[in-house]
Amino acid sequence: MYFTQSTFDFLDELTANNNRDWFAANKDRYTDDVQTPGRRLIDAVAGPLRRVAPFLVASSSKSGGSMTRIYRDTRFSKDKTPYKNYVGIQFRHDAGKDIHAPGLYVHVATDECFIGAGCWQPEPSVLAKIRARIDGDAKAWKRARDDKKLAASFTLWGEQLKTSPRDYPKDHPMIDDLRRKDFIGLSPVTRKQMMSDDLVAVIIERVKASRPLMRFLCDAIGVPY
Repeated sequence: MYFTQSTFDFLDELTANNNRDWFAANKDRYTDDVQTPGRRLIDAVAGPLRRVAPFLVASSSKSGGSMTRIYRDTRFSKDKTPYKNYVGIQFRHDAGKDIHAPGLYVHVATDECFIGAGCWQPEPSVLAKIRARIDGDAKAWKRARDDKKLAASFTLWGEQLKTSPRDYPKDHPMIDDLRRKDFIGLSPVTRKQMMSDDLVAVIIERVKASRPLMRFLCDAIGVPY
């Protein structure tokens, strides 16, 4: 088993006591109920993920691995609470060390759990390539966007420009998609699924369902998938 009720209990209590003294007194719980099951999940996902999406990386390394740090970067935020009250696991594309490549994300929190696939807030050069691919091959984008298996599991989500992006007219036939600033699909996961022994199978099934979107985005920026 990976995550348990103890994981959600810890996250609930952290939300109510988001301060350094409380965290220091409960750091063993964080290790036992959050970090350890998270790394166990990453290790369990690694083999199946390599078979269905060989360019996505699952690493349980404590430094630079798939599990995000619990410490928040508060330098530019009005919210100065020091800790994230959720678990974030990123299966980054192998090219992610060089460019902003599409990836997969698992989010575990008391208010919602989900799997995300695609590009969230890509850098301008990557965003420009995705828009150019949509403009140049609208049929390919529609096939990916409207794929039945993708739509059955994922909903496209993210911010959009209020106006048309530079170099594209307001009456462009694909303007609604060209206005996107994020190209990411979100797929809800129940708490019961997150606490199930079948969690790896759930993640891999969503990876397979996200393939049309991931492949289009990878093709657009020139990386393999």
